[in-house]
Amino acid sequence: MTQDELKAAVADAAIKEIESKLEKDTVLGIGTGSTANLFIDRLEPLRDRFKGAVASSEASAKRLEGLGIEVFELNSVGTVPFYIDGADEVNTHLHMIKGGGAALTREKIVAACAERFICIADGSKHVTTLGEFPLPVEVIPMARSYVARELVKMGADPVYRQGVVTDNGNHIIDCYDFMITDPVAMEARINAIVGVVTNGLFAARGADILLLGKENGVERVALR
Repeated sequence: MTQDELKAAVADAAIKEIESKLEKDTVLGIGTGSTANLFIDRLEPLRDRFKGAVASSEASAKRLEGLGIEVFELNSVGTVPFYIDGADEVNTHLHMIKGGGAALTREKIVAACAERFICIADGSKHVTTLGEFPLPVEVIPMARSYVARELVKMGADPVYRQGVVTDNGNHIIDCYDFMITDPVAMEARINAIVGVVTNGLFAARGADILLLGKENGVERVALR
């Protein structure tokens, strides 16, 4: 199976995971990226069975609205029963690196408000140790150089992602050559740097369910 076929398979599996639990007042949390887009497209036939969605990016919001699915502000919703999103990397503890699409802050906020986080990913994203994928860090623009120097002290090789401005008006620093053996501790340590909005480690609040696309089918892993 191609990577696109694996992504499609996990998007289908995510629909099956939530379909029977949809109610008229359900507002879903929806992520960002290529795998999340496939899930969004599969929601269209179900749009009359739930109220709408909260999106973690402007791009996802536009895609949802284009399918006739109402998009709500998170402040008016409070909590969501499910947050469905992909990952750039995920380990066996369901800790993740996210933010390749620069939507990490909004993704993390929606994830924090979700009762269940369903991660959908193809098998290439499953790793033993996080860090082969460069870790994104969203920073206030004036703090970019300072934060980069602090990240060097932690052992990272920080690179400014030029030409990228997040939906929040901030910048992204990607940390290369930075293998992460304790994701929970490192997430907190980076977030404590003045000028950091958040980083792409989703460890303190990891996924509850992983739907992992493999050649022999979709593997479901649930830790909570």
